[in-house]
Amino acid sequence: MPHLAHITLVVRDYDEALAFYVGKLGFELVEDSYQPEQDKRWVTIRPPGAGPQATTILLARATTPEQASRIGDQTGGRVAFFLATDNFDRDHARFTAAGVTWVRHPVDQPYGRVAVFADLYGNLWDLIGPAPGGTLAG
Repeated sequence: MPHLAHITLVVRDYDEALAFYVGKLGFELVEDSYQPEQDKRWVTIRPPGAGPQATTILLARATTPEQASRIGDQTGGRVAFFLATDNFDRDHARFTAAGVTWVRHPVDQPYGRVAVFADLYGNLWDLIGPAPGGTLAG
């Protein structure tokens, strides 16, 4: 069966992106290998505990002005990524301590507890946990 293997996130610099996603958010580095024929790196990450079959994020360094213009605004200002957690309070506190910028503070919705943060480039992410007394929808 087909499955989504990777999604691309356009970044300015591999190492600064890794410092944020791995260093601040605690994502796992899956692969970081140099591709000499294209003079680029193949860098993939995934949320901690996501498992080996999980979709990974490919950090793709912008190499043209058009690509660079998309950094931080890949979805036109909408939330781009939805990071589910089994413990909202733990991860919200951990991200806050790591210096993550919150754009919208936690609120309880019928589908779960949610807050919005901006990554180092300004892309918006939802942190979504189970609704109080419930389970995470979706």
